[in-house]
Amino acid sequence: MNALAGMNTWSGGLTSPEMTHECGRALGSVLAAGDLVVLNGPLGAGKTTLTQGIAAGMGVRGPITSPTFVIARVHPSLAGGPMLVHVDAYRLGGHAELDDLDLDTDLDGAVTVVEWGAGLAEGLGESRLEISLSLDAEPDEDAALTSEGPGPARTIRVSAVGPAWPHTRSMAALAPWLSDDRGASQ
Repeated sequence: MNALAGMNTWSGGLTSPEMTHECGRALGSVLAAGDLVVLNGPLGAGKTTLTQGIAAGMGVRGPITSPTFVIARVHPSLAGGPMLVHVDAYRLGGHAELDDLDLDTDLDGAVTVVEWGAGLAEGLGESRLEISLSLDAEPDEDAALTSEGPGPARTIRVSAVGPAWPHTRSMAALAPWLSDDRGASQ
């Protein structure tokens, strides 16, 4: 039996930070208040870049930077939509510390994006979009230091979890970057 039974899972490739940003922008344009997005992946995989795109698509006030040292940032809407709550769970020690942020008070009126959220953020909502980003190759140190080249390609894996996730809306927005992992059309 598929370990992802009950979920809809897709994957695809992102060949540049600009493409990662554009993918996030497309998703952000269709997210609604109450949506929870959990981002996972190694350092440098593009979680914050994807979140910057989500914020651009939502039309929220920026700048969007990694909230590692402040843990969570709230970005109000400039377009009359929901606010963005951007959380970095990297430094959190467990569920109790995540609960101390009182994110559940903002969930209904905001789009909540949690970086490094695997194993922690699932308790915030029964329904969520889980996005994993992985580097397809180690970055070339010389290219990284001189900003030459697009950097390594990334794989994006998206899983829609739970009964309330708006599958059609979000998956249509992400369709240019994704294919169904199970071989069936979604």
